[in-house]
Amino acid sequence: MTAAAITTAARPARKRRSGSMRRDRRWAMRWSYFFLIAFAIFFLMPPVYMLITSLKTSAEISAATNPWWVYHPTLGNYVELLTSRQYLTFFRNSALVSVIVVAITMLISVPAAFALSRMRFWGSVTLATGVFLTYLIPETLLFIPLFKMFALVNEYTGIQLINRWWVLLLLYPTLTVPFCTWIMIGYFASIPKELDEAALMDGANYRQILTRVFIPVALPGLIAATIFAFTVSWAQFLYPLAFTTSADQLVLPVGVVTTLIKGDVFNWGQIMTGALLGAAPPLIVYAFLMDYYIAGLTAGATKG
Repeated sequence: MTAAAITTAARPARKRRSGSMRRDRRWAMRWSYFFLIAFAIFFLMPPVYMLITSLKTSAEISAATNPWWVYHPTLGNYVELLTSRQYLTFFRNSALVSVIVVAITMLISVPAAFALSRMRFWGSVTLATGVFLTYLIPETLLFIPLFKMFALVNEYTGIQLINRWWVLLLLYPTLTVPFCTWIMIGYFASIPKELDEAALMDGANYRQILTRVFIPVALPGLIAATIFAFTVSWAQFLYPLAFTTSADQLVLPVGVVTTLIKGDVFNWGQIMTGALLGAAPPLIVYAFLMDYYIAGLTAGATKG
């Protein structure tokens, strides 16, 4: 059989394969769009419903009308909350706690990750794994022992740690430092060793290597860890619920629930408004830094 005959016989097979691939691609695209639409509907329905409810008056919320439509939209819930001194206090406490906790977390996790990933010593691998495993212990198991510890501190020293917003600065790092350290260990390990070896040959010490070489190179990882620490600090509910009680000491997640729910009376309009306003800062942070966040997580998940 000549080469021309072989080529002619192979053409129908190639066409069949090409047609089959196009059909498979069309079905794959259809299923992808189906699941994306289902995903969007499932996860976007709650915030959309919250927005709709926040634009209603209490009378309209209680009325037997279509809950997905606003007949008489109003910004009264937003105005009332944003002019409420109590709500602004919750917002201020959350902002202070989140910013300070992020700073504490970075000051601890970055040097710790650098030491565990580059300054190899006996037990460093075990210690790095142990740091991450501490993050897996849920706060539901930790807040009771912590509460007892604070009570003992008050009993023996007279220092009152409970019902103070700044006590959260001691509690939140127990959640943020282990995971941020683990993220940074993975990111630092992905940086070529030739960089720090060249810096050592040039006479730099480890502090200079960290500040002048690793931190600029590891900026996406730092941003990823910062976003995680901020999100955990801003959205944490159990610790402030257990350790703070006075209205002027509460942070936003607990303050909205405890002040806008009075017995069996739920002020749904203001509750939804407070939740949306509380979700705005993390949403803004993610919107501007999402690319860095993804880059930091993916780079920290691999090595070399």
